[in-house]
Amino acid sequence: MGQIDRRELNNGFGNALSKAVEMVVTPLIFAVIGHLIDRWLNTGMVFALGFGVFTLAYVSWKSYMVYDAQMRDEEDRILKRQRPA
Repeated sequence: MGQIDRRELNNGFGNALSKAVEMVVTPLIFAVIGHLIDRWLNTGMVFALGFGVFTLAYVSWKSYMVYDAQMRDEEDRILKRQRPA
């Protein structure tokens, strides 16, 4: 394996790890904020679940949209298509 191939592989691992951390930590942070609001307002787990689920849905949607755009660009590059402006 050449140095360029190894660098690309390491970059891929780093990107995958950052996406995984983003998908876990971001909803967790918002769930904790919701939990603090729930304790303050004495509302059970309404805000914690709401913030956590909403943030998880947003992060998942964002990851899908970025992936879809990257795959379309890769298809265009491979098939040598020009994107309409």
